[in-house]
Amino acid sequence: MPLFPFSEDTKERIIRTVAVVHNVVHYGWVPFVLFVGYSRSTPRPSLIKLISPLA
Repeated sequence: MPLFPFSEDTKERIIRTVAVVHNVVHYGWVPFVLFVGYSRSTPRPSLIKLISPLA
């Protein structure tokens, strides 16, 4: 017996929401870590040096 009896529509919405959140966390983790490292560093590098490996 389920804890909360959800309708099929509610179950589909929950599944879609979890899938979207999973994708956001999966693909947003590395840019988030780079942003935190960039914003917390003491001598802040220029943005072009952060993006371009040849600069």
